[in-house]
Amino acid sequence: MTVLDTGDKRPGIGTDTAEAGRGGPADPRAASLTRRTLPRQVPWAIAGGGVLLTIVFKLTLDNWALAVFLAGVIFIVALSAVSWRFEDARRARDRFATSLISTTFVLAVLPLVSLLGYTIQRGVDKLTPYFLSHSMRGVGARDDTGGVYHAIIGTLEQVGLATLIAVPIGLLTAIYLVEYGRGRLAKTVTFFVDVMTGLPSIVAGLFIYAFWILMLGFEASGFAGSLALMILMLPTVVRSAEEMLKLVPNELREASLALGIPKWRTVLKVVLPTAFGGIVTGVMLSIARVIGETAPLLLLVGLTQSINTDPFSGWQSALPLYVFDQNHAGNKFAEERAWAAALTLILIVMILNLAARLIARWKAPKAGR
Repeated sequence: MTVLDTGDKRPGIGTDTAEAGRGGPADPRAASLTRRTLPRQVPWAIAGGGVLLTIVFKLTLDNWALAVFLAGVIFIVALSAVSWRFEDARRARDRFATSLISTTFVLAVLPLVSLLGYTIQRGVDKLTPYFLSHSMRGVGARDDTGGVYHAIIGTLEQVGLATLIAVPIGLLTAIYLVEYGRGRLAKTVTFFVDVMTGLPSIVAGLFIYAFWILMLGFEASGFAGSLALMILMLPTVVRSAEEMLKLVPNELREASLALGIPKWRTVLKVVLPTAFGGIVTGVMLSIARVIGETAPLLLLVGLTQSINTDPFSGWQSALPLYVFDQNHAGNKFAEERAWAAALTLILIVMILNLAARLIARWKAPKAGR
């Protein structure tokens, strides 16, 4: 009687596995899948050596930028060489690409961190409750008093009005381009949005100055500045909202339309809630784009040292104008106030971004239970 041998003869399976378990020869190809890999501590150790080299180069060359660049190059070369020696060519190329991207990211972030740290160092001592709750009315050129309260009010009102105007227009434009736009009109709208993306801020200010003040005869005010900021915000809002709406799966639209729901209601109840988080992020990017603009405000808002809570009448201050004015005052106390106002502007942007993140997470559709 013939007995069928059903044992798997593949290497490492069946009888070979039993032999390996008894101390017999194991499959070398299976072993090669787990060997020749650097421990996780090695890249971190090389990175630590790069930090030490940065300090050494800084002490030797007295140039932070050059020291960080040289240390980054040495880190990339060292990690790639170690990987090439102890691993294989494929892993070495992967290590090289990963280290190059990581080093480039660090080099890009360092100037921002350095600027933020220097601003905090120069402005944190002056940033007191008194500074945030008083204006510059009646403050002399050499007085160590005064605050930024009037500028905070102006910035919040001007940026708030610009947002109230730009967001509905930009969102409706994005909905048209994604959901309804076809033909020459859609291409024309897209072209003008692209052109407005690179529009200099002073050009927007000059346009509003010529149209709003010279032609229509209105006076300089916070609202005039808001119109210029709205022009600068609009392309960012349109582009970001357009991209977020394109990311919404078409299956959601088709499922809603298959149930007999009108297209406008599908956009309102399905598409917009799905893209809400990305739209809020785009709005915050547009606010961060314009909240520090100075050139259009110099033309349209004016500069006052008193509190003006009415953005539609009279000159009104703003944080960028306040920093510009104090920086040109030419004394120690004014310079301190300028740094504190710059730090206040950074804090406002950070608070608004945090609030936008929380709102987006709260209103975002739930993925599941």
